Amino acid sequence: MGELTLHPMKEIRVIVAGEHRPFVTELLDKVHASGYTIIGNISGKGHHGLRESHFMFSEQESQVMIMAVVPVDKVEPILAGLRPLLERHSGAMFVSDVAVSRQEYFGK
Repeated sequence: MGELTLHPMKEIRVIVAGEHRPFVTELLDKVHASGYTIIGNISGKGHHGLRESHFMFSEQESQVMIMAVVPVDKVEPILAGLRPLLERHSGAMFVSDVAVSRQEYFGK
């Protein structure tokens, strides 16, 4: 059996109010991220205090987490695109080192 080869990538996680979800996903599409995962209706505690998930009438009233795995060269354009949003609105962004076995799924 052959060895599994891992390729370095970056994982970006963005937590924002649901109303800002289209901004983030359009940015990821614009930089040609191959895909993303969205987890809706999340809760957490940060420097603004506790934010409970309250799914009332639409997802726009709750927080969402959008995750994408991208090649290293796409990180800076994503960060530059997110900067205006995060300067004006509450939210969080995390960038982590990850490794993937199927590099072709995430671009080169």
